[in-house]
Amino acid sequence: MLAGGLLLAWPRSVAAQRPSVIGFLSSAWPESYAPLVAAFCRGLGDTGRVGGEDVAIEYRWARGQYDRLPALAADLVFCQAAVIIASGGDVTALAAKALTSTIPIVFADAVDPVSFGLVASLERPQRNITGVRVFAIDLEIERLNLLHQLVPDAAVVAMLVNPENPILESDLRALGAAAQAKGSTLLTIKAAGARDFETAFARIVQLRAGVLLVAGDALFNSQRDLLTALAARHAVPALYAWREFAVAGGLMSYGPSLGDAYHQAGTYAGKILDGAKPADMPVAQSAKVELVVNVKAAITLGLKIPASVLARAEEVID
Repeated sequence: MLAGGLLLAWPRSVAAQRPSVIGFLSSAWPESYAPLVAAFCRGLGDTGRVGGEDVAIEYRWARGQYDRLPALAADLVFCQAAVIIASGGDVTALAAKALTSTIPIVFADAVDPVSFGLVASLERPQRNITGVRVFAIDLEIERLNLLHQLVPDAAVVAMLVNPENPILESDLRALGAAAQAKGSTLLTIKAAGARDFETAFARIVQLRAGVLLVAGDALFNSQRDLLTALAARHAVPALYAWREFAVAGGLMSYGPSLGDAYHQAGTYAGKILDGAKPADMPVAQSAKVELVVNVKAAITLGLKIPASVLARAEEVID
């Protein structure tokens, strides 16, 4: 392997014995996504393949720098990957799609693959791309509803977003309308890196936001310990997209199970290696939606979790 992470050319004598290569392209960080990689490998294992043995996995991590994705995707195309896994949202899959129309691509956590042109439809992708859809605007609106149940008199709802993630505008418009219908104003707070978090929370406090929604973004997921600590320090009731935030000390999370989604993506990758065509594989919907409540965080914030919310929770952290 070259220093830059590229595979060396294989001699003809061993080319026939070379294992299939899965390219794993992600906008995130390897440290925070290790459990999701493990879930992916379990899904791959369900099809009879073991990463590192009969299949090689080449990882490329953008570490939150979305502008690096095209070069990293080109790297995997050069490696002659048999299939590319796109991790960390629609933006990663779009980068892979722009580089190849022949190598199968499986997105692990796309939000709106139809609107962004990744697939023709969820039922019939019709291209070299398929995968798992993990979020939809109706779930974002339900997150807003949950916050309203916790703090019904919140006049200002802040939403932390990453301005470098281009997959935001349509959701923000719909969420703004939903907040307005509840008598609240939705204000977006931008943070393009961990260096921006302190300023972002100072702005949230200055605006007297009653509650905070944290967008589902690879950057935020990788910095969940810091974000939940800042929310606690500034006494801001916050709701997150993924279970991992509540486990890290966040007040509450609501969204699909990322582990379940990556497991499904691994299964899809294995089927493609067995000869299945992405065009014939309907986009899967992550079936497991989790509401996780951290009671300890609620007590610290002086909040009482409504019984109706606790009754819905798949997990309550004391």
